[in-house]
Amino acid sequence: MTWASAQKNCVSLQASLASVHNIDEYHEIQRLIMATSKEHKRTWIGGSDAQEEGTWLWSDGSPFHYTNWCAGEPNNGASHPRGIQHCLQMNDKAEKCCDDLWCNNALPFVCAKKICSCAP
Repeated sequence: MTWASAQKNCVSLQASLASVHNIDEYHEIQRLIMATSKEHKRTWIGGSDAQEEGTWLWSDGSPFHYTNWCAGEPNNGASHPRGIQHCLQMNDKAEKCCDDLWCNNALPFVCAKKICSCAP
């Protein structure tokens, strides 16, 4: 799906595209992708700078502090004629790192939701 369709799908499940806050979470999402697809597929996660260029936010509203950018990224597609890249994919290149990408590309995606462990 496109990034927006993937986020809409996640919201319909009372979730959001996954946010990543440390290397352990990144590796856990990679393990989930590998278990499901049997490969390290490029995959949408919830990062975007569509609201303000260069200010990356997670779609679930959590702070955007951890990054695993590929070398030279984010680069907005350099001077590519397709325009600016606003959405975050993971598992890019041989390093399986993050890259900004055009949001209308169709990729698999990972949703996440908070589960309350609150006492009744």
